[in-house]
Amino acid sequence: MWYIALLLLLGLLFLVAELVLLPGVSVGALLTMICDGAAVYLAFDRFGTTTGIVVLLVCLVLSLLVTTFALRAKTWQRFSLRQQIRSSSMHSPADEVACGARGVTVSRLAPMGIVEIGGRRYEAKSSGAYIDPRTEVEVAGFENFSVVVKRID
Repeated sequence: MWYIALLLLLGLLFLVAELVLLPGVSVGALLTMICDGAAVYLAFDRFGTTTGIVVLLVCLVLSLLVTTFALRAKTWQRFSLRQQIRSSSMHSPADEVACGARGVTVSRLAPMGIVEIGGRRYEAKSSGAYIDPRTEVEVAGFENFSVVVKRID
């Protein structure tokens, strides 16, 4: 009788794994069906119809209880991460530099490079042709985290 209880327990563990860890119908669902089916079959085969029906009902009731317990939101909240991330990877240059601001290229913009505007260095993109180092540029706009600049003639 202990092997039937062990199969039912394994079936419940695989059911919880299927509901919580493994998305979709996968190995967990197949293993659950195999364990529960084997437990019910062995109960009918070794102990008769009455015990088989009792094991079948116990299997259904336990599976229903485990499913409702596993799918409740409050059950898994104590395992979830509650910390909120309120930072970003980098600041947007649009917050610090205005369109029309002037600066100097530090490296060659071909078409990406580094410019210095107001004493700070930014990654920049040329809006047109290549721009050589130490050339005066003007901010024409912003693209993602880069400053778009054009040459001042």
